[in-house]
Amino acid sequence: MGAYIIRRLTWLPLILLIVSFFTFSITRFGPGDPIAVAAGQIRDEEILDQIREERGLNGNVLQQYSTWLGKAVRGDFGESFIQRGFPISEVIFPKMWISAQLGMISLVIVFAIGIPLGLIAARLQGTWIDPLIISALLFFQAIPALVVIPPLLWLFAVKFSLLPVGGWDGLFEIWWIADVIAIPVPDPHLYLPLLVFSVPGLAGVARLMRITALEVQREDYIRTARAKGLPESQISFKHVLPNSLLPIITVVGFAFTGIIEGSFFVETLLGIPGIGRLLFQAVGSRDYDIILATTAIFATVFVVMNLLVEIAYAFIDPRVRVGESR
Repeated sequence: MGAYIIRRLTWLPLILLIVSFFTFSITRFGPGDPIAVAAGQIRDEEILDQIREERGLNGNVLQQYSTWLGKAVRGDFGESFIQRGFPISEVIFPKMWISAQLGMISLVIVFAIGIPLGLIAARLQGTWIDPLIISALLFFQAIPALVVIPPLLWLFAVKFSLLPVGGWDGLFEIWWIADVIAIPVPDPHLYLPLLVFSVPGLAGVARLMRITALEVQREDYIRTARAKGLPESQISFKHVLPNSLLPIITVVGFAFTGIIEGSFFVETLLGIPGIGRLLFQAVGSRDYDIILATTAIFATVFVVMNLLVEIAYAFIDPRVRVGESR
């Protein structure tokens, strides 16, 4: 098992190096001049050359990349063009934390609802309930966020004034009972983004769970359990469910990567100061250093989560370890 992990770890630096280099090259050869954006109304070539010198943008791409990489491995991603005077790490990490909080709660909701729905659809295959569940989930998945957010805002925020129009005020607010007992309740700003984030993801998890559960139900040990007279509920939760979760592990692993990425449209339309909204602004402002830093961080998280998923596979399914040793 140790050799299996070491072999996977040896690929980690190489993959990150390739991803970061290509991303760096694209940002440097992309349209527009970020230095001109940073300089504002200044058009003096000497000042622009001085800014390029300070930011290490003189020389060829390899020289610029080596300078950037040497700073990046120490956690220095440079200075933001959008928020001048602030290091990029101080700009993006608070935004990522906001997106991660929303993403984590959405992830819990998606798997907590999607897995039972998929299991129920597999159990009731051949009845009208199976296509009803899957069709309803696919319908909600097919509606883009750009289409569903405006009517939701009009209905809940404008028409009935039940929820705020947008913004972010943390996960919880405190309700006091007799000014003595403090009760944390979900902040009203959470409901709309969680609804938009969670509902479209239910279809993928439920369909995957349904497919794997149907495959497991055809196994001999399931037929043996039914022949022994075990209740269907016990067969579903003690035999079908545990053996159907292995493909779900891959989805969970990659979904963890997405929780810090946020959503461009959801965060922008709902006024959530997350990393998705920041990236949207960075693209419009040609703040290539923010784009580069977030891409490098996302790639690192993706590769690490992929490694953890493979390790989890090896622990859960002994066949993976046997095949690797062979």
